Amino acid sequence: MDSTDFWDVLIIAGYLLGIVLIGLLSVRKKNRSSEGYFLAGKSLSWAVIGASLFASNISTVHLVGLAESGFTDGIVWGNFEWFSGIELLILAFVFIPFYLRTKITTLPQFLEKRYDSRSRILLAIFSILAALFMHIGVSLYAGAVVFENVFGVSIPLSIVIIALATGIYTIVGGLTSVVITETVQTVILIAGSLTITVLAIYRLPEIGITSYTELKTAVDPDRFKIVSFDAAKKGFTFADMLFGHLILGIWYWCTDQTIVQRVLGARSEKQAKLGALFAGFLKILPVFIMVVPGILAFALFRQEIGTDTKSVLPMMINQLMPVGLKGLMLAALLAAVMSSVAAAINSCSTLIVYDVFDKLKPNLADVQKIYIGRITGVLVLILAVIWSPFLGSLGTIFELINQMFSIFAPSIVAVFLLGILSSRGTANAAFFTLLGGSLFTVAVFLVEKYIPIGGISNYISSTEGLGINWLKQTYLNFIFSVLLYAVISIFDKQKQVIFPGFYLKVRSPSSLVNWLSVALLLTMLILYWTFY
Repeated sequence: MDSTDFWDVLIIAGYLLGIVLIGLLSVRKKNRSSEGYFLAGKSLSWAVIGASLFASNISTVHLVGLAESGFTDGIVWGNFEWFSGIELLILAFVFIPFYLRTKITTLPQFLEKRYDSRSRILLAIFSILAALFMHIGVSLYAGAVVFENVFGVSIPLSIVIIALATGIYTIVGGLTSVVITETVQTVILIAGSLTITVLAIYRLPEIGITSYTELKTAVDPDRFKIVSFDAAKKGFTFADMLFGHLILGIWYWCTDQTIVQRVLGARSEKQAKLGALFAGFLKILPVFIMVVPGILAFALFRQEIGTDTKSVLPMMINQLMPVGLKGLMLAALLAAVMSSVAAAINSCSTLIVYDVFDKLKPNLADVQKIYIGRITGVLVLILAVIWSPFLGSLGTIFELINQMFSIFAPSIVAVFLLGILSSRGTANAAFFTLLGGSLFTVAVFLVEKYIPIGGISNYISSTEGLGINWLKQTYLNFIFSVLLYAVISIFDKQKQVIFPGFYLKVRSPSSLVNWLSVALLLTMLILYWTFY
């Protein structure tokens, strides 16, 4: 190890030690109760909620995957970030009032209050699988890829190091430790990503690019178009992205325990809504500090990167970051992976305690619940460490994780959304939509990935086959789930018994919430007008 490597490693080690200490020191007396451990004692303010939502979402998958997508396609993948602002508005105005006024601890518990225990069990299973195989496993692998490329540390060893550091404070401190560390990590994430973007811009004159116009010419102007209708080039239309992401986004931001748990820990409905809106504003940033660097890498290092597109971000770190700053960027990468993993571990523990053990033995003491939650966190982390190294051959990371999410999202969104908007949906409709819709999408996914038809791989999405890309599959699967839910509800003779007080009188949001919502929408319109 030379002196430069030494200083970068020292910065990373300092970051790891610092974030673990912050997480452990955040443990307070209120964490000794189950509500304190799993929901932070319902004390979270808007700033902590918003920063935590952002950090939980921006995993290493984003930093690595968005840079890769910017290199290959341009900012069109930034729609996945900007659409989130709309979905966070839906969280604030449609879902948060129901979640907080029904006083739930987990989202499966919400389905039991609206439908019955069968739907609760199914959603708990789906949520645990999503956290284990997607949130934690994919995040660990993406972070390890960067460490292998930059420092030569093997992927398995990197995965173990990241898992240990994250697991210590998450398992000991619960949600309070998670959200406090995520607030710190949000600052580090933004600072590190902004730094590499600025350094790449300063490098452009060395290759004769001195203006935005020259940059667009050098990389192809289409790379700076946020709205792309060129299905032949991108493999999907803008409409596919809009409607497909809407389903994925409502699932992720509004019905996924890993994300929504922060909202459930809010001190009030107003604070929860403001937190969601704050996260919406923060989600504007990734296009400029995570996708655009991939476009800059195309201008600067396209020959060196070639077809190894997973190395886009590691290449930029090695080529652009001087000693010390490289350590800062790697700390940002660690912040990304640790925040996502911590959120998923905490949500898994909550689901196991409240949707499994609390159902089997309803009178568990707080001490027992916390003990079970910690044991669950350890087991989940071990399983994720074992699973994550196998992700290497499964394709483009950012696209992969969204395809995996699309297996469960359509049926879950249909059941949640229709259950809130209408009282006519029945328990049987919810259960069989969750079960049948998900089995159908799993079958489609397996055929697409692993079963060639007529000698054609990826037959469903291939232009030589059906030509239905995965984004279009997502909203078509949602339509299938809605129809299934509606048909069963119409013909179901079993009377639906709804939790008393479930459909509550709508309250007018505060003026601050309304004004911020308008400001977020106007900001989005200006951005789309600028990059159309």
